[in-house]
Amino acid sequence: MRILFCNFEYPPLGGGGGVVTALLAEELAKSHQVTVLTSRSGGLAPDAVEAGVRVVRVPVLLRRDRSTASLVSMFGYLLSGIRAGKILLRTGGVDVINTHFALPSGPVGAALARFAGVPNVLSVHGGDLYDPSKWTSPHRHGLLRLWIRRLLLDADRVVGQSRNTLDNARRIYSDRADSVRIPLGIRRPPGGVAARSDYGLMQGDFLLVTVGRLVGRKAIDQLITLLQELGERPVKLLVIGEGPRLEALRAQAAALGVSDRVRFLGHLGEAEKFAVLRMADLFVSTSQHEGFGLVFLEAMACALPVVCYDHGGQTDFLTEGETGGVVALNDLRAFVDRCRRFADQPALTVRIGTGNVRRVEEFFIDRCAARYESLFHEVIEARRNRPMAGVVRRA
Repeated sequence: MRILFCNFEYPPLGGGGGVVTALLAEELAKSHQVTVLTSRSGGLAPDAVEAGVRVVRVPVLLRRDRSTASLVSMFGYLLSGIRAGKILLRTGGVDVINTHFALPSGPVGAALARFAGVPNVLSVHGGDLYDPSKWTSPHRHGLLRLWIRRLLLDADRVVGQSRNTLDNARRIYSDRADSVRIPLGIRRPPGGVAARSDYGLMQGDFLLVTVGRLVGRKAIDQLITLLQELGERPVKLLVIGEGPRLEALRAQAAALGVSDRVRFLGHLGEAEKFAVLRMADLFVSTSQHEGFGLVFLEAMACALPVVCYDHGGQTDFLTEGETGGVVALNDLRAFVDRCRRFADQPALTVRIGTGNVRRVEEFFIDRCAARYESLFHEVIEARRNRPMAGVVRRA
């Protein structure tokens, strides 16, 4: 197959949605011809082959932060993506388009699918439909709700990575879209364990670790507050990620007198990230909502129990008492209780972490890619059998 992915973010830009697109594209590129149409920032090449995938990056305005996009840059991708995509399609056809995120990528994929007369599979990731931490979340705005509803109904198939994401799509936008759930996947992590001494840590420290963009939705300020509640124990917090909230979080740690117990590690390469995860004892997340939560799978693959809230797609595969702790949204007392339990019971930490390694076997990228591959064949065949009068082809 000739597959075109449309996603306004692609590594090194963005977060989990871009990462999973890259993993999926690279896995499918082992057997198919894969191109990704994404946005460009900094010194990134406009057209390059990365891990067997052709990556075409279009210019956008005001994309200065690698971890977050501005509204202007997202709108810029919508315009330049359609223009560059049509050029791509004129020079080389595709069999199917897989568009990631309803906005801003959705209109790009939809327009290019109409232009080429090929099926469009729209993959929604959760935050593009519902983000309770942002006033810009589309579920809060009538016109955006109508726009997304149209995109969902026009897609040949809508893919949600979790029950929560599909429930939000049906509840907020439309229950008539042709949808399917395909859980996301991660690449099998590289080996190696980081040395605690390299990060100024002691062997007796109980290490909490979190991974994510430093934005409001992740609520990392709650994790810093949590350190005070666990003050009688040698607990340290490792924060992997970068973003606009960094200085505010540093200031909070200083004000609470826990700066010496927090390590802001910034963006780490894949090998170092997994080495740090294996060095830690417990993965923690106070995120207010996750469409799926790849970082939870990465933590499980590194034999870590996971403590998080119950609001999001992670509830498809995380269970209270079995994978760690899953507590009510923003119930910080219960969250602290779960962390204290693991800090006080090393045998429990090891037992649940070992079990998580077995559980994560169902969530590696080869399984996710195989499901997408079958879906692509299905929608291509359905489009071939559709009456030609329904196909729009523009010169």
